[in-house]
Amino acid sequence: MPLTAMCLCFLVRTDPAGRPEVLLGRKNRGFGQGKVVGPGGHIEPGEDATAAAAREVREETGLVVDPAGASQMASIAFRFPARPSWDQHADVFVATRWEGQLIISDELTPEWYRADSIPYADMWDDARQWLPQVLAGQQIRAEFRFASDNETVDAAAISAVTISGAGLGAASLDAAGTPG
Repeated sequence: MPLTAMCLCFLVRTDPAGRPEVLLGRKNRGFGQGKVVGPGGHIEPGEDATAAAAREVREETGLVVDPAGASQMASIAFRFPARPSWDQHADVFVATRWEGQLIISDELTPEWYRADSIPYADMWDDARQWLPQVLAGQQIRAEFRFASDNETVDAAAISAVTISGAGLGAASLDAAGTPG
């Protein structure tokens, strides 16, 4: 079964004290309801990942990101063997410039978090393994396989890469959970 094409876009700023912050939000409905996530969603047919990331940010937060100002930082595959229909591939972007007013949408209740106080316990289990690297400016390719509870990561492969354009394809895990 092919992976569903998804995107995420993390907005990063500096607070008045000079500390980095990231915009996350509590998912109000749908896949991952109740979890803290980055703005994002499905890539529509014919839409490139960067445009989709900017669209999702606008729909979920009210903020307008210029797609040309979003940097692709990761290409991640998420596999759910107990529920293959959830399998997805996400292109992950970071943006540091946007316009508009932050709003609460039907999808997301956004909130700024200090980078050193991200609520990983309220996020998908994989986030603590890759999000710190992305927020530190490292480009990665990764794959996560979830256990039968569809909550806990039981295998991960993460590698540093240089991304020179949209989409890298996903890393792959062999049966033992090592990069293939």
